[in-house]
Amino acid sequence: MVKQGNLTIVGSNMIDLTSFLNRFPKKGETVYGRDFQQGFGGKGSNQGVIASLLGANVSMVTTVGDDAYGREWLSHYQNEKINTDFVKVVEDMNSGTAAIWVEEDGDNRIVITPGANEALDAEFVSQAFETLPQADIVLSQLENPQQAILEGFKRGKESGAITLLNPAPADVLLDDILEYTDWLLPNETEFAFLTGEKHDLPITQLIVAIKAFATQTNTNLVVTVGKNGALLYRPKIDKDVHHIETTQVAVKDSTGAGDAFCGTFAYGLSIGLNPRVAIELANAIASDSVQKLGTQTSYARGQDLEKIVSGILRKE
Repeated sequence: MVKQGNLTIVGSNMIDLTSFLNRFPKKGETVYGRDFQQGFGGKGSNQGVIASLLGANVSMVTTVGDDAYGREWLSHYQNEKINTDFVKVVEDMNSGTAAIWVEEDGDNRIVITPGANEALDAEFVSQAFETLPQADIVLSQLENPQQAILEGFKRGKESGAITLLNPAPADVLLDDILEYTDWLLPNETEFAFLTGEKHDLPITQLIVAIKAFATQTNTNLVVTVGKNGALLYRPKIDKDVHHIETTQVAVKDSTGAGDAFCGTFAYGLSIGLNPRVAIELANAIASDSVQKLGTQTSYARGQDLEKIVSGILRKE
């Protein structure tokens, strides 16, 4: 695919340590795993990899540990054609890890240990924006300190970039961060945390809550709702909340699907796609990923990816 769109990701990296189980253990119980995989993950890096595969010029602003994993990350980013000029190796810190359990139906449980990701600070982010190519999109998540994310969004807005925040893992946001956020991309659970609404609301009630929150915060909002696709609302443009449905598939492993969605949506905006079309593409790529095991290893590549993209864009 032709390189197009400049994305700067102020985000995380994790080494995924994934066990595949028939069922999750109960308290105090030991169970056997069916399989184990080690791979590259972290929300920021996952989103960067899928955007790069789609053809974006991606720069990572992140911190890795002074360990074997950190060295592997530098090679991995380069292999994925991601700019590593501002991937900083932090002395005396371990790289971040994610312990992942995946049940037979594809459901997962994840525990992250951020490690060097916690060393990402506003000063380093500011230095990066002095040097990196001007970004069309600045994309962040919440696996790094929010002051670093806020600095990235401020610098991005100064240069005319569109800012996207995937508020995951769910956390209380800094007071100023939404002021500098053009697009907020939570899933249902994260949206419930941000708003205090109940989790698993019926779509009709979720639509009401989305409209109220987006209007109050003056932020464009895309809420992913798993197998039901995504809900889109832009308070300055849309009269109604748009429901963009997705294809129903057999789920093997949902790990990284949300990141595939966010990275693809960011790519779509960077090349000027209508947000609804960008969501359709993001839905399709995320749906493809859940049919395979692993995180970044589940993302379509080459001709498989081109087929998905052309199938969506041909309809427009």
